[in-house]
Amino acid sequence: MTSALSLPPGSPLTSSWPETPPGADPLPGQLDRWLASRGAELVAVRRHIHAHPELSGQEFETAALIARELTAAGLSPRLLPKGNGVMCDIGHGDRVIALRADIDALPLPDTKDVPYRSTVDNVCHACGHDVHTTVMLGVGLALAQLAKRDELPGRVRLLFQPAEERMPSGAPEVIAAGGLKDVAAIFALHCAPLLPTGLVGVRSGPFTAAADKVEVKLTGRGGHTARPHLTADLVHALGRVVVDVPSLLDRRVDPRAGVSMVFGSVRAGEAANAIPIEGYARATVRVLNRDAWREVPELITKLIHDVVAGTGAEAEVTYTRGVPPVVNDRLATAIIAGAAGAALGPDRVVEAEISMGGEDFAFYLEQVPGAMIRLGCGIPGSDVKFDIHQSAFDVDERAIGYGVRVMVHTALAALSAGAF
Repeated sequence: MTSALSLPPGSPLTSSWPETPPGADPLPGQLDRWLASRGAELVAVRRHIHAHPELSGQEFETAALIARELTAAGLSPRLLPKGNGVMCDIGHGDRVIALRADIDALPLPDTKDVPYRSTVDNVCHACGHDVHTTVMLGVGLALAQLAKRDELPGRVRLLFQPAEERMPSGAPEVIAAGGLKDVAAIFALHCAPLLPTGLVGVRSGPFTAAADKVEVKLTGRGGHTARPHLTADLVHALGRVVVDVPSLLDRRVDPRAGVSMVFGSVRAGEAANAIPIEGYARATVRVLNRDAWREVPELITKLIHDVVAGTGAEAEVTYTRGVPPVVNDRLATAIIAGAAGAALGPDRVVEAEISMGGEDFAFYLEQVPGAMIRLGCGIPGSDVKFDIHQSAFDVDERAIGYGVRVMVHTALAALSAGAF
């Protein structure tokens, strides 16, 4: 590791690094011994990245750090065309197993009182991407050791992806740059602060929802609120859209598809006694089922026009695709669940809940089979139950070691399975 990534004085990192869990199956190459010797350095990397976050599309220093560390380990990383992401192959072989980590931060202030607090105003790793990055960097360094001893039965590709937190997101850029070339399957993890550290959550099938945006612009003849019959009452029309369209949508789509439309912004007019000539409403649409996701843009657009038709207003609908749903492949889920059980012990693997949040890992799963899991990172004994996308978000750093164990086991299991 680079000497610049030094730990703050007095950091109790040795005691916070996980011991081998009871019942765990040690890997060839003594992964546990490697983690014990490098764990404090990985924590230092995480703290450095946390203190120096970069927004979506601007992850140039983070990518450079990743590339330096992989190069120092004897690997040959490649920067993405824009220089804000990294791809790196480890080992040899025609079949490739890919592991993905997202590396961007959120436009939020860091309100924690810790030595590694963000040094960038209103930018913070409040979603755990600093942990994802550190875990995959540790995986790469560990797999490099196995490859040097010819103990890696194939090729593993690390994908350090920019811009997960924005739309359009970074996954299509990675794919366009050849990130999935020859890839048989892909795996990823995501921090789960509501899950205790040491546990991982797995689920086959729908895992996270598609996330799209809808903007409705209404225009019409305004006027005095004393004579609404001489106007197109846009505020009333917006109210109809906000209330009626989600309700009608619920009756037009199979409830098992998991479709949710929620408005987060409504804006029209200023004066209490004047009906405006223009108004806006903005919503997110979340869908768990792939087929339903493909159909909802046309359906929602039609419902909006139908609801507005009787009000006298004119509607303009802008439907923006975000990300597809993450639907975990059955076989890939079985492989990563088995690997997690081997790495941590079978009692550490639990069923993950479905999330209505969006995750652009879905773009990879549109191309190849794969699975995402949740990595428990809840801080024990804390009175505050953190969630992601909160300014005070932090993790139990023991999760880094657990994540490295799980993903190294997953890579080896997927390479050995030969089922993809």
